[in-house]
Amino acid sequence: MVRSAAVTASLLVLLVASSRPAISQSNPNLEKFFRENIGLSDDQINAVRGGEPFVKPLPPRTPDEVLLFGMVYIRAEAETYFQYARNFDRLRQLPGFLALGVFTDPPQLSDLKGFTLDDEDIQDLKNCEPGKCRIQMPATSIEKLQQVIDWSAPDVDDQVNRLLQKRAFELVLNYQREGNQALGVYNDKQNPTNVPEQFAYLLSYDNALPEHAPDFYHYLLSYPEGKPGHFEETFYWAKVKFGLKPTLRIVHMVTMRGKPSDAIACAIAQKQLYSSHYFRTSLDLSVCARDHEDPKQPGFYLMKALGSEQSGLTGPKGSIVRKTAVSRALSNLQKGLAIIRDAIQSNSHTAE
Repeated sequence: MVRSAAVTASLLVLLVASSRPAISQSNPNLEKFFRENIGLSDDQINAVRGGEPFVKPLPPRTPDEVLLFGMVYIRAEAETYFQYARNFDRLRQLPGFLALGVFTDPPQLSDLKGFTLDDEDIQDLKNCEPGKCRIQMPATSIEKLQQVIDWSAPDVDDQVNRLLQKRAFELVLNYQREGNQALGVYNDKQNPTNVPEQFAYLLSYDNALPEHAPDFYHYLLSYPEGKPGHFEETFYWAKVKFGLKPTLRIVHMVTMRGKPSDAIACAIAQKQLYSSHYFRTSLDLSVCARDHEDPKQPGFYLMKALGSEQSGLTGPKGSIVRKTAVSRALSNLQKGLAIIRDAIQSNSHTAE
């Protein structure tokens, strides 16, 4: 993801520096970037400008990293994506979303109604111990489970989910007070993962982001300190199915909105605070860059940089899993970009 974050940051610089941020002969610097940095051919550049989604994997530093880059051209006002991305009712209707809740400000324990594990996960928790657990969590939470849950009681599912919701609620409150340090350490596998260190590592691949989008970069690392006035944020949780089993996630969404005259209409970061499976750390970056090529037909480039650090991708078996995971993720990203394009353009035409 970090490489993809760096690609996005570099693209931001090129687009901001250009008075006409479009793929055309009038902007050779951007053309050069797409050819040399992203690896697009002339035919691919023309296809993107025509509305065809483009996706590609980016080289990871370790076998645990999955890094993707994608973009699509959308014929609509760039501000429409801001509303689209923050439409949680729309997310609830997507096939992969089994449940979703948005935290109030300040968060309440009741915001986590529906944040529950399936029966299979609860059975797995019964035998959990630090270093050997199928659910991602800190050692303190694993030990707490074994201490307070009566595994023989008929209401064991309710006991586990009440404790889960309480721990998730405490995580959000602590994160809002202490920032990344509150995310702690996963001790469910033999090799613990320090989440704050891993997240910083994700952003350390290249200097482009801190150099050219310093406010965005520093706020992601130093939250809750120094929030710029043009930033907005939302916390939400989701129960999603994109693997073999449903996964609970807690996400911090940070949005940077540009002025109407800015080339960059908005940038949105979705930063994972917790995941019960698969992703130890994850970040989804979206950038909307206005296109002033045709003043009669508004349009913008939506660029997405996705990345995560996952377990189980090393070794002979892991390499096979990795190949399948990357292929599926690329396919999902390409389909997702097309869905976003069609939905925004359809709504834009309807509004007209």
